[in-house]
Amino acid sequence: MQKSLLFIPDISGYTKFIQTTEVEHSQHVISELLEVLISANTQDLKLAEIEGDALFFYKEEEIPSQENLLAQIELMFTAFYSHLKMLEKNRICPCNACATAPDLELKIIAHCGVLQHIEVQGNRKPFGEEVIRAHRLLKNSVDSDNYALVSKDLAQTIELSDYYYSKVFRFLQGSDSYDGQEVPYIYTLIDQNKLNLRAFEQPRSIDFDCEAPIALKLDYPVSANALMEYITNYKYRHLWVKGVDSFEYNDKEVTRLGSEHICVINGKHLNFVTVTKTVGPDQLIYGELTTSPPIVDKLYQFYTFTPLTDNSCKLGVEIFWEARSPLKKLFIALIGKRTFQKNTRSSMQNLHAFVSQNQT
Repeated sequence: MQKSLLFIPDISGYTKFIQTTEVEHSQHVISELLEVLISANTQDLKLAEIEGDALFFYKEEEIPSQENLLAQIELMFTAFYSHLKMLEKNRICPCNACATAPDLELKIIAHCGVLQHIEVQGNRKPFGEEVIRAHRLLKNSVDSDNYALVSKDLAQTIELSDYYYSKVFRFLQGSDSYDGQEVPYIYTLIDQNKLNLRAFEQPRSIDFDCEAPIALKLDYPVSANALMEYITNYKYRHLWVKGVDSFEYNDKEVTRLGSEHICVINGKHLNFVTVTKTVGPDQLIYGELTTSPPIVDKLYQFYTFTPLTDNSCKLGVEIFWEARSPLKKLFIALIGKRTFQKNTRSSMQNLHAFVSQNQT
């Protein structure tokens, strides 16, 4: 039988990250990173299992060439750290999970051998000694949490030198004993600065040279961080924003700059994107931009959270708009401004009632 490739990307720091940060947001971050790694699979690797913080891929009875395997490893590291950089730059959430996500790292284990399989509820999965060996290689003596490790069996199969060197890779020899058997491998630490991280669009901060046409404030019996979560986590929207048929959003990601959601009102879709503007050093800010309402060209709504105590804060809501045509300007002056203000005040009061009830 021909040898098969076993390939395991594993997120380093997962246990501490999950145990010491906010559960929901840490789950979202890990889920996003696993999705990024799966999408970076260019070698038609089969996903045998998602193992919490790791992915177990294999390629049955086929080993990629040295060039293709190294390219696959580099691509996964590039995708992983590109996504972390995007999360860091576009973060609006102050929680510990979102703040410490950039500290996560990645290690990849690659091995090969003849596979057996078992079938569980109709799912055929790799099984046997080589699978065990690949997973044991995760418990190695490499003094880093950010590396790629290739078993000596695989390195010899693809003729990868023990001291292969390139811009991204600088392999060294290593070995560890498992159940009294010495298992040699080569490994390389990964320097993020040598990866060609993907560029991403970073939404600009929007600042206005005038006061907001509508500005409302209200105190809330909850911390600024908690109130921001109620507003930026769209699963809570229907509990305090009335008159909306539904909210459509990606429930697998933490809201950040550039995040999009849709309000469906009477069958009409209003598209929103998350933006920001400058606020005071102790304040938090969340903003939304929409170009959907026909009576304006752009409508901005900003929520500013100012801590008062550990368990209370002041919420300020500012609404700005751009309307170029005289007809739109007239409509806003006669009807639009009053409607925006009424709806905003009602939503703030509904949010206050929801928060007060939830606190008790």
